[in-house]
This record gives sequence, structure tokens and C-alpha cells, in this order.
Amino acid sequence: MTQEVDRVEAAIDAAVHEAADVAIVSSGDPGIYAMAGLAFEICRNRNIRLLPPPSQRRPGGGNQAQPEGSPGQPCLQIEVVPGIPALASGASLLGAPLTHDFACVSLSDLLTPWQQIEARIEAAAKADFVLVIYNPKSRKRADHLVRAQQILLQHRSPQTIVGIVQNAMRENECVTITCLKDLHLAQVDMLTTVFIGNSRTFCYEGYMITPRGYAEKYGMRHSQ
Repeated sequence: MTQEVDRVEAAIDAAVHEAADVAIVSSGDPGIYAMAGLAFEICRNRNIRLLPPPSQRRPGGGNQAQPEGSPGQPCLQIEVVPGIPALASGASLLGAPLTHDFACVSLSDLLTPWQQIEARIEAAAKADFVLVIYNPKSRKRADHLVRAQQILLQHRSPQTIVGIVQNAMRENECVTITCLKDLHLAQVDMLTTVFIGNSRTFCYEGYMITPRGYAEKYGMRHSQ
């Protein structure tokens, strides 16, 4: 952490100056709170031309559009390889918490002002989104999750279902289901993803479920 710019610049330098095929590896999906966006930003800042993505190329190798620029200007092809984000791996371990509309917020204020983070939490809470929280706590941000909890409790029941997933699909994986009023007691760190349910999220047989609305639409039968 905090060395992302150095890593991406080193990768771009190797690709441009050494004509090397380079992979930038990050956990989860590279386009979700990760390195893909930074790679594009640095290319723009350094005026590096980008070849169009494969979907825009003509059969036989021709391009629908050539990158504009002067002769000798650096040119790269970037391919973003999708992965499994923490919200998807964590949700699979909890059950089905994201079956309806949801929002994601990172509590890290390293790159985003805390006032903006608070505003996004409040907006999601008012709109009754299921809320996925990334980066809930670090040594320097010990109270951010508590502050998020306080905002959410202004709009949601203290009994709102909360799922907590640590180290999803990794060693020392841990899955916990609790409620919003007890969120401040949870053991969380930077490798934890927190799922705050909406007003209809429920717990059944140890699983966290957010209904999509099929029961109301189709009148599903219940066992007697």
C-alpha cells in the first residue's frame, strides 16, 4: 500500500522502453478499488497513446480507429483482465446479500476526503441500498467504521442484518453475521468486507439474504 504509483509507473516504463509484456497484479478485480484506473490515468498524464480495445478492432487485424498522436509518441495496448472482487467472494460466503440494489463505499480517506465518504454513506442509507464497505479499519483509522455505523443508525433499524467477511477465499477465512447495533464490536481490518443489509434483508439458517421481490410479484407458496 501507498506504493501503487511507483508500481504502475515501473510497469509502464518497462512496457514503453523495453517493449516488454508486463502484468500489474492486484487482488480482487483490477477495476474495483484497484490498479486499472491508475494505469489509464498515468498513460493520460504521460501522453501515451492507447490502441483501441479488442472489441473495437476489425476482423483481420485492422482497427476501426487508430490512436491519434505524433510519430515516435509512445503507444501501448492495455488489457484489463477481470477478477473476482471482494464483494462477490464475500457475498457468496454469506449467502445472497446482494440480490437487490447495492452500493459500495471505501472507508479509506487516504485518497478521498472523509466528508465525501460520509455523504455517500448517508445517501446509500437514505436510499435503502445494501451497503458494501471496503477498507473498514486500519491502525490510523480506528474509528471510521463506528462513525459509519452512527450514520447508518440514523436511517436503519438497530437490528439490521450485517455480514462480516475476513480473508475471503484465503487462509484464515472468517464469516460472521451480526446486527447493526453491534457493528462496533466486530473484529475488522483492511482485509475485511462488511455487508450492511437493507430494510428487507433477513437471516435464515445462518445465511444472509436480501430478497429480490419474487414473493410479492409471483405469490410464492409457503409451507404449512
